[in-house]
Amino acid sequence: MNMLLLSAGKGPQECAFAVGLALKQLQQECQKFSVQCSIVELKQGDHSSVLHHVIVALKGDHENELVQRWLGSMLWVCQSPFRKNHKRKNWFFSGQLIGSESANVSTSLKLSDISFSYCRASGAGGQHVNKTDSAVRAVHKPSGIQVRVESERSQHGNKRIAIKLLEYKLKQEEEEKNQMGNKEAWGSHQTLERGNSVRTFKGMNFID
Repeated sequence: MNMLLLSAGKGPQECAFAVGLALKQLQQECQKFSVQCSIVELKQGDHSSVLHHVIVALKGDHENELVQRWLGSMLWVCQSPFRKNHKRKNWFFSGQLIGSESANVSTSLKLSDISFSYCRASGAGGQHVNKTDSAVRAVHKPSGIQVRVESERSQHGNKRIAIKLLEYKLKQEEEEKNQMGNKEAWGSHQTLERGNSVRTFKGMNFID
């Protein structure tokens, strides 16, 4: 299993709209590659089509091949759907792998620091959802960071994803603190990433 993060970063609403379009494109590619795609977490904007970030769990024989298509900085070229006559047409978002079995994970996260609780999943799932407490809520006690996962059918699967999600969020928090101390270097890094898009999509139809 891999977990893929699609994010608009600190970009404007158009970048978040691109993430929403990218999720639809990814779901279509998952069907093509026979890869199961489950939404683990998303942060929605003012509109249902605007996603500041989304994390999906991917499982299937061709998941690694598919994930490689979505790693790095990506560009959406389109007139802004929110600001008429706005001159800018280049909107960036990124893809990052955060949950492969071989990915480097934080060594600072200890299971003893995590509090787990279990409840019934609220999403689609038929009778299974009503009969088992498969959803997992995990709280990292030292930091207060918490996640809730119900994308898997089993409690064990959701617990595994929750741990990886906590690892990612802790690492993200550490990086943000480091960025605050070196804003100039971080700004240069962002500019470099924007100039090296690995995929380009065009128009409202999101043509690759």
